[in-house]
Amino acid sequence: MANPRAFISFDFDHNEGQKKYFIGQAINSRTPFNIEDWSSKDSLPEWEWEALLEAKIKKCNMVIVLVGKNMGTASGVIKEIAFAKKHDIPFFGVYVDDASTYSILPSGLARNRTIGWDWNDISEAITQMMNEGKNK
Repeated sequence: MANPRAFISFDFDHNEGQKKYFIGQAINSRTPFNIEDWSSKDSLPEWEWEALLEAKIKKCNMVIVLVGKNMGTASGVIKEIAFAKKHDIPFFGVYVDDASTYSILPSGLARNRTIGWDWNDISEAITQMMNEGKNK
């Protein structure tokens, strides 16, 4: 079976550097998943951005939300989580940029579905997401 595809959701205004670092580490990790870096490269009208991202999320097996310190104001991330829910795509969060259990989470992401940046824990979460996806 091919590795699952993960869509990476992140706060473009504050955590683009952490996203690049996360993707770089993922390539060199033993974690069995492929990251689809489908960030919108251009500034698009909101309706076009939403349609594009929703279509991209639907092509993935899971969404990984990179949770930074300023995540409470990331409206795009909130929409991406809503798209995942709408299409029954499992998702979880990973704390980045010194965010912690005291940081504000985006609407729709549960605290007990958000973990620290540890590749063993991320691998376990991916396995759990894939098992949840099979049971739907």
